Amino acid sequence: MMPNLRDIMTTDVATVTLQDNAFEVAEKMEKLNVGAIPVVEGENVIGMITDRDLVLRGYAQKRSGSTAIEGLMTKDVVVGTPDMSVDEAAKLMAEKQIRRLPVVENGKLVGIVSIGDLAVRNESADEAGQALSKISEPSNEA
Repeated sequence: MMPNLRDIMTTDVATVTLQDNAFEVAEKMEKLNVGAIPVVEGENVIGMITDRDLVLRGYAQKRSGSTAIEGLMTKDVVVGTPDMSVDEAAKLMAEKQIRRLPVVENGKLVGIVSIGDLAVRNESADEAGQALSKISEPSNEA
């Protein structure tokens, strides 16, 4: 039977809030060795912030480490559910060109999956492989 996200998601998810600034987020990423962290308000996901966001929307715009992350984060967050199949998640991640998918149940953050989780855990790693190749293609976005 096809595994769903509940079977493969990481449940111990590091998060940040709007009270954290760019420096604090970068510091947390370094400490945890991660490149993306969900931004939460209570237990609700309100954004995602990536190392790339910090560089392109932060430092490349000459913003300081004390910059509020609200202006740096991605607000329209694509999320999955615990019952979503690994294949569905891989297709969604490929379509939206995202490497990490927060998993939300009843509006609350319950986990996160990365494209690597899909590739490692999925018996037919074909979907994840296709998703990864699409995500890794250079985009025309700035």
